[in-house]
This record gives sequence, structure tokens and C-alpha cells, in this order.
Amino acid sequence: MWFGRRNNPDGDSVNYLVVGLGNIGPEYALTRHNMGFMILDSWAQESGIVFSPGRYGSTALMTYKGRRIHLLKPSTYMNLSGNAVRYWQRKLKIPLANLIIICDDFNLPWGTIRLRKGGSAGGHNGLEHIEFMLETKEYARVRLGIGKDFEQGGQIDYVLGQLSESELAQIPELASKVLQGVREYCTVGADFAMNTLNIRPGKANI
Repeated sequence: MWFGRRNNPDGDSVNYLVVGLGNIGPEYALTRHNMGFMILDSWAQESGIVFSPGRYGSTALMTYKGRRIHLLKPSTYMNLSGNAVRYWQRKLKIPLANLIIICDDFNLPWGTIRLRKGGSAGGHNGLEHIEFMLETKEYARVRLGIGKDFEQGGQIDYVLGQLSESELAQIPELASKVLQGVREYCTVGADFAMNTLNIRPGKANI
């Protein structure tokens, strides 16, 4: 299993790629589908790091306990996220075990966080395209619950709708919790990080 050993002779295991999914453009900035972008932006603001534009997206670099954590916000729009992920994963020589995708999920209640080592895209267009381009489901993903407050057929309008003021106010706290889990993933492994992140709202301070 590739989620076991985290060190290898060429040192690639100290490099990680964390991708926050979203759509570029001001009209999408505060929408539910841009939760991945908002999480990374919150990290950057708190850490004083700056994203630089590049091919297929904007990138920034965080370091933690000897790990180099590359952050990526794709500029390909959600449905083509796999183009950016594959390009930067190959460019930075990131093992699949060290790739983490952050995205929204309307199948989870608002504020719920779920880390999984792999599995189904669950109808998420960004994850589906990443799976298609990488030719595997075996990459980690952090899903952020946005709730499912829409009637049948209203999915697109809902995910592209604006977050409420109260929801926006919770983003920094959610981002801090996700960052804690990502740091644990990078230093002590996925199973430990899952124990931190996979807690329903109301049972943890998120």
C-alpha cells in the first residue's frame, strides 16, 4: 500500500502538494464551490505567504518540520482541475501518497470535514477530472461540507451560490482545523490526521 512508507532514497517524501479546488474570477470568489480556494487563501493570509501565478494555476510554498508543502489553486476552472493537478504533481515530482485535494461536498452537513485516502469522486466534477487525468482514485482528499439545502435539479445554482455572512465568518476556524490535519498528514501520516479531522461539528471546535 502506498500510504505506508513515507521515506524514500531520493527524498521526494518531504515534498507535498495540497490543491484547493475552485473557479477563478470575482463572480465565483465567495461561492460554495470555492471552499478549497478559501481554505488556502486563509492559510496564506495567516502565514504571510503569497501565491504566484504560473501554468495552470497559482502556487505558494509552506514549510513545516522539514516538509515542503506546495499549495496550488488551479486556474483551469473546476471541471478541468485534473490538468493543473497532473502538471504540478509531475513538475514537482510529488508521489501520489503526498497529494491532498481540498474541495466542497454537498453530501456533508455544513462545517463537517472528512479526510479520505481515496475513493469515489461522489459526483464532484473537479475530483472526477482529477481521477481521469491521474488515472487513479488513490489520492487523499479533504471534503468540506456545504450542506444540501436545495431541491432536485438545483445543485448547480446551489454550489455556485454565495456563502452567507455567518458561514464566511467560520472559514478561518475551518481553515485552521484543516491545516492542523494536513500538517499531521505530512508528519505522522494519514491515519493520525483522519482522527483529527473526521469529527462532526458540535463534537469538535471547528
